[in-house]
Amino acid sequence: MKNLPIQKLHYFALALLVTTLSSCEAIKGIFKAGFVVGIIAVIVVVFVIIWIINMFRGGRS
Repeated sequence: MKNLPIQKLHYFALALLVTTLSSCEAIKGIFKAGFVVGIIAVIVVVFVIIWIINMFRGGRS
């Protein structure tokens, strides 16, 4: 596994985001940035979650 250090970095970044952003702060930021940006952010997050789930399931076979 050549990519092990990069995988650890991704897990660290995810853990950092989860622990530093509360849901209220995230929602406040979304409304501050604007409705359209919030919708785009939600779509991006959904696609990232789907991508992560597919990674753990082994992708498309």
